[in-house]
Amino acid sequence: MIKIQEIKKSFLVSIWFMFLTFPIMVIRVNPIEKVVEWRWGNMLVVGIGSFLLSFVWRYMLKKKETGEKRTETYELGKTSFIQRILEEPKLYIPLLIGLTIIAVAFPFIFSMYQTNIMTTALMYVVLGLGLNIVVGLAGLLDLGYVAFYAVGAYSYALLNHHFGLGFWSVLPIGAVLGFIFGILLGFPVLRLRGDYLAIVTLGFGEIIRLVLENWNEFSFGPSGIANIDRPAFFGIQFSLQTATIYLYFLMICLAIFTIIVVNRLQNSRIGRAWIALREDEIACQAMGIDKTRTKLTAFALGATWAGMVGVIFAAKTTFINPASFTFLESAMILSIVVLGGMGSIVGVIIGALILILLPEYLRAFSDYRMLLFGAIMVIMMVFRPQGIIANIRRRYKFNE
Repeated sequence: MIKIQEIKKSFLVSIWFMFLTFPIMVIRVNPIEKVVEWRWGNMLVVGIGSFLLSFVWRYMLKKKETGEKRTETYELGKTSFIQRILEEPKLYIPLLIGLTIIAVAFPFIFSMYQTNIMTTALMYVVLGLGLNIVVGLAGLLDLGYVAFYAVGAYSYALLNHHFGLGFWSVLPIGAVLGFIFGILLGFPVLRLRGDYLAIVTLGFGEIIRLVLENWNEFSFGPSGIANIDRPAFFGIQFSLQTATIYLYFLMICLAIFTIIVVNRLQNSRIGRAWIALREDEIACQAMGIDKTRTKLTAFALGATWAGMVGVIFAAKTTFINPASFTFLESAMILSIVVLGGMGSIVGVIIGALILILLPEYLRAFSDYRMLLFGAIMVIMMVFRPQGIIANIRRRYKFNE
C-alpha cells in the first residue's frame, strides 16, 4: 500500500514538472520560417525523468528515516574510518609519505595549466580553513569573507604599484590589514546572531567591493590594477613557468602552516571557547568566557588568512579588479566549509578540492555545472547535513 502511494506521489510530481516545463521544453518558435515546432518527445523525457528521480528521492528519504539514526557525535569506543587513520601511525604515516611524493612531483609531471589549477585549489583550502574558524568553530555566519580577501589583494597591488614593495614585504602587511579589518567588522556585530549577523557581514562585503569599484583615485575603479609583480626569491625574478611552480610550492607550505595553526587553535583554550560559543552563547557567557574577546578573535584570525591569500592571489594573476571579489566568492568558500564539514579540517580540505577541481575537469558539462553544483549541495544537506567528514567531538573519560 505504501509503494502504491509513493508511485502516485511521484506520478503527480512528474505531471507537475511537465506542466511547468511545457513552454520551454515542448514549444519552439522558428521566426525565420514562421512556424511553431512541437517537441512532444522532450515532454516524455521530462515526465519519465522526474518520475524516476522523485521515486528514488522518496525511497532514499524513507530508507534514511527507517535506518539507523546516526548522531552527530560519536559514541565512546566508536571511531570513524578517518579518525582511525589519523590516530594510527601505521596508517597515516605511509599515507602522508605518499601524498608528499605526489605533491612534490606534481608540477614536474603535469602541465603548467594543471599546476595553476592545483595552486588555485590550495588557495581555496587556506580560505576555507580561515572561514572554518569563524563559521565552523565559533558558529558565526560570515557572508562577507571575500572582503578580507580583497583587502589583502589590493594591499599588495597598491603598495607594489605606488611604492614598488615586493611580495615578501607585503605578505605580512596583508595579514595585518586583514586582522585589523576583521576587528573592525567584529565590533559592530558583537550583539548580532543568526540571520542578522549574516545580513550585516554580507553588507560589509558589498561595501568593500563598491568602494573599490567607485573610488577611482584610490583603487583605479573597474579598470583594476595590472602588471603586479610576481613573487621573487631574494631578488631573483622567475620566468612564467618557474614562477607558477614557485607559487605552487609556496601555497603548499602556507596550507601546511594553516593546518598546523588551525589544529592547534582548535585544541587550545580559545578553540574550546569558540566551540562553547557556537553551542550556546548564553551558557558560554555564564561560564565566565569573555564573549566579546572570543568573537573578535574569531573574526580577526579568520580574516588574517584571507588577507594573506589575497596577496598571493594578486601575485598569481598579476591583475585584479573588483569583479574578482563578488558575493559568489564568499558563497563558494562557505560552500566548501559546509560541504566538507563545519569544524573539520580534513573535511574542508576535501570540500575545497572537490568544488574547485571538479568544475575544471568537467568542462565538457560546462552548461550544466551550476545545475550539478546545486543538486550536489541539496543532496548533501538532505542526506548528510554534517558534511563529508563530520567534526569529531572530543570526550574525556576518567579512568581510575
